[in-house]
Amino acid sequence: MYLKSPSTPLRLMVLAGLLLLAGCDKIPGLGPDPRVAQRDAEAKAIGGACRHALRGLEDCYTLNPKAAKASVFAGWKDMDAYMRENKIEGTPSVLGKVEKPERKGSNADIETEPRDTAASRNRS
Repeated sequence: MYLKSPSTPLRLMVLAGLLLLAGCDKIPGLGPDPRVAQRDAEAKAIGGACRHALRGLEDCYTLNPKAAKASVFAGWKDMDAYMRENKIEGTPSVLGKVEKPERKGSNADIETEPRDTAASRNRS
């Protein structure tokens, strides 16, 4: 007849445990690091924004040196396909030279050399 070996219950328990864990994707330490996933998503968003602003990839890489180039390119390419598919025109970037406001005070008010303290004491 059928003889049970002592390892059969152990095998069934291991199999049941594996089946239970197979559907669980929230086990800490087994999934990708959320910080890495967020950096990747941000780099893709940067690439998409650069494409929408009519910037080239080289300019986008230069303006965002810390972003991963592969993810920036993927975002740029996805946005390019989306814009072509939906016939969307890009919006030119307004990033350019920033004009500094003029100072209202005159430069004569600014002291560049210390005053002579001896001459200021002799006011008689």
